[in-house]
Formats: sequence, C-alpha cells, structure tokens
Amino acid sequence: MSMKRKKEQKPGVLPESVRASFSDLQRELGIHFENPTLLYQAFTHSSYVNEHRKRNYTDNERLEFLGDAVLELSVSHYLFKSYPEMSEGELTKLRAAVVCEPSLVLFANELSFGRYVLLGKGEELTGGRARPALLADAFESFVGALYLDQGFDSVVRFLERVLFPKVEIGAFSHVMDYKSQLQELIQQKNQGTLSYEIAEEKGPAHNRTFITQVSLDGEVLGTGEGRSKKEAEQQAAMVAIRKLQGNPED
Repeated sequence: MSMKRKKEQKPGVLPESVRASFSDLQRELGIHFENPTLLYQAFTHSSYVNEHRKRNYTDNERLEFLGDAVLELSVSHYLFKSYPEMSEGELTKLRAAVVCEPSLVLFANELSFGRYVLLGKGEELTGGRARPALLADAFESFVGALYLDQGFDSVVRFLERVLFPKVEIGAFSHVMDYKSQLQELIQQKNQGTLSYEIAEEKGPAHNRTFITQVSLDGEVLGTGEGRSKKEAEQQAAMVAIRKLQGNPED
C-alpha cells in the first residue's frame, strides 16, 4: 500500500523580535544552527500555530518524535560505553530514569528553554510555559532539530555538557541498587564487613542534605551526598564500586 507524502509548504517567517531571542539562545548554548528555521520550529507549540493559521507556522510535534528516538539512542550509547559492568536490565532502568519526563524538565529548566517556547495566548494564560510535558517536549524537539541540522555527533557534544555529567555524579543513583552490587562485590572477594555512617548533615530541616561514608572494616571506600540517607548511601556505594574496580572518580 502506497503512502502519499504531504507536500511541504514554506514555513512562515517569525517576527524579528522573536528571531532575535533565538539568536540569544544560540549564543548562550554556544551552538549556531545552519538552518535556524529548525530551531524556531523546535520551540513552536501547537497552540501558537493554531492562533496564527495564516502564517503557515509548523509546530514541534514531529521534531519531538525524532528527538525522542535520537535522545534514547544517544543515552543508550553513552551508558553502554561508560558502564560495562551493568547488566541489560540495569542499563534499561538507568536509561529510563535519564530520559523520563521529570529529568527532561530538569534539563530544560537549567537551559531556560521555557523562556523561548512560542505559545498561544490561552496556553500562556493557563501557565503552559511551566507545564512539565511542554518543557520535556521542547527538550526533545531541540535534540531532534539539532540532529537534523548538524548530525548525531553534535547531539552527543550537547549532551556531554548538559546531561551526561549528571549521570556521572550519581544524580540518578536512586534508581540503581548500588548497595547490593557493592555487597556482592565484597562477598565475591571475601574482603570483610561493610558499614555506612552519616558523616555530616547540612541545611535546614525541610531541605536537609546528608553526606554518608561507606567503609570496609574501618577503611573508607566512598563518600556520597543526597537529599535522603538512602540516596547518600547509594551514591557512596557507587563511588566505592568504581574504586574497587579501578575506576575512581575524577
């Protein structure tokens, strides 16, 4: 069965003030788009298109579809190379945490993407600019636009600045049971007894940060920090695993 291709129409031209704001975004990101129309489209919400039907704008939904796939491949490739000790199940679980909506919203907010999304008046008035799904979509759409404009390597370089470092510092360690992995590693070598101890507590009661050390027969193997005791212990265990495997943190 043949599928008819929809004839592409020339996209409408955005106002000069809007295009100028995207020039600012490119300077902030250190990325220059060869085809800036792709960048504009990445931040164009369907509500903006609906309110400007005569302008022939294109929303970011197709770029979001592409960006989702490119992002998943990029993260999968990075995790596969960086964590050779992880099983398929562990890699899948970690990838899911990295590319889930709350994580994408975090990345989008850190880059102030919400400032640049083009919204219809109704969506703007109902707080759409801060809506998690909208911000996550914008991040995926940007990845899709960058891929089309400059290729996979440029996407990887972008993620090396904004996403991969967070994995490295254990921002997603809460989804991984590093404590069990460490225990198994110690048992395999019959090396002794592990113990976890809170070394320090920082911040007010409603926003406490815990610093925990994991020790093997009194020798500190790793130190972790987290918003809960469990998270701090998991991060400490992750550091200890890297140390025992000869891959200490930089």
